[in-house]
Amino acid sequence: MNKINTTGISLLLGAAALTLSIHPSQAQTIKMTAVAGHPVIFPWVKLADEFFIPELDKRLAAANSKVKFEWTRAWGGTAVKLGSESGAIKDGLAELAFVSTIFEAPKFPLQNVSYVAPFMTDDVAVMSKVIKNMQAKIPAMNDAWSKNNMHFLGGTGLDSYHLFTKTPINSLADLNGKKINAPGPSANWVKNTGAVAVAGTLQTYYNDIQTGVTEGALTFTTGAFPAKLVEVAPHITKVNYGAQFAGALVMSKRVYDKLPNDAKKIVDEVGAEYDARFAATLAATATTLMQKMVEAGAKPRELSAEERKQWAAVLPNVALPWAKDLDAKGLPGSLVLNEFVAQMRAAGASFPRDWSKE
Repeated sequence: MNKINTTGISLLLGAAALTLSIHPSQAQTIKMTAVAGHPVIFPWVKLADEFFIPELDKRLAAANSKVKFEWTRAWGGTAVKLGSESGAIKDGLAELAFVSTIFEAPKFPLQNVSYVAPFMTDDVAVMSKVIKNMQAKIPAMNDAWSKNNMHFLGGTGLDSYHLFTKTPINSLADLNGKKINAPGPSANWVKNTGAVAVAGTLQTYYNDIQTGVTEGALTFTTGAFPAKLVEVAPHITKVNYGAQFAGALVMSKRVYDKLPNDAKKIVDEVGAEYDARFAATLAATATTLMQKMVEAGAKPRELSAEERKQWAAVLPNVALPWAKDLDAKGLPGSLVLNEFVAQMRAAGASFPRDWSKE
């Protein structure tokens, strides 16, 4: 069951009480509650707050659209907890949300293909484009959004994952017995390494490491920096597990479907630009933030191509059973896995292991 903060219920219900019939002869103000479990300091929420919402409003006004949105921003879990955003949209408690597919894997199993097939590409733009192409090509992937009352606006990838630890990791053997924060599907990336995966989120990693619950976290640079991980885990092993598809900005389908065509067009255009802007800026941001962490005392070590191949080889191939399990449930798991590998190869990605094969 989705967990909605009781303190935010009255706010959300008030914002959700809107009339959606659009009359061509009069302007229609639609109250919109925008939610995310992560705070605005994280780039996917920051871009929604500082670009998508104001840009959408500006373009609707410039086009003399009959639609005007009136926004209530409820970022940072103030109304909806992380992992409950899609439920808030489905239940009509919010009209715009950033949905983290990694934390809602049961609802978006096909979107999480990159997490069962790591080491594919460190290019966020390539990852985002591949998933977007697959959603357009494979109906079951797009259905995951629509059946939960969501209209997909723009996807986001995460820059390549690395290992942040209290002590240096100079070889795979150094992971033996270490407890590492690795949420959801990324827990598979430490299997057979000797490390023990522990659930958590960017909001919990710092405290987990500081208090000894874990000895490090497996995460990405643009998340590690605002979470201040290097204060407690200064050793960065740049494994380069690869960029990942992590979620999307979505609008309530009930709201979107009742918009006039001119407003729909503008919503989709701004959503596509959100996607493109995110991919274009994230890599540069990751580079800048990594340098800032080094200046703050972080000690990075980059795996060689041969070491990376060894790390990939030691992991169990969870992609094949993942695909077969989804096939058995009536979802096109094998099709998605094969298409993912094929599109990555077509995009020029060079990867140390083909997860679609035994």
